[in-house]
Amino acid sequence: MTRPLDQISLTGLRASAFHGVFENERRDGQVFVLDVTVSLDFAAAAASDDLGLTIHYGELAEEIVVAVERDPVDLIETVAERIAQVVLAHRAAQLVTVTVHKPSAPITVPFDDVAVTITRSRA
Repeated sequence: MTRPLDQISLTGLRASAFHGVFENERRDGQVFVLDVTVSLDFAAAAASDDLGLTIHYGELAEEIVVAVERDPVDLIETVAERIAQVVLAHRAAQLVTVTVHKPSAPITVPFDDVAVTITRSRA
């Protein structure tokens, strides 16, 4: 029996960016909130106490924010895919779930949050 994968979770990362389909979103920008859960196997890293066998979550957080803040796109779905690609570029990452929250989305009714969530795995 295979044992379940371990996880690193980054919750509530914030990035300021200019994504959206409307002119004011591209002009004024807004804050996006990001939740990322990476599934991987900690066994070798834990046994050897070797950071190189896992993912440095501080560096990963910075990479994610840089990915979100570059090159504006229309859809937060596209932003989520971009984040998943950044995570899966790490050799140890096997699966990633990404949620991109857009709490200032241009919606005409009262709301707390809008978010998209994707799950991607290493091909």
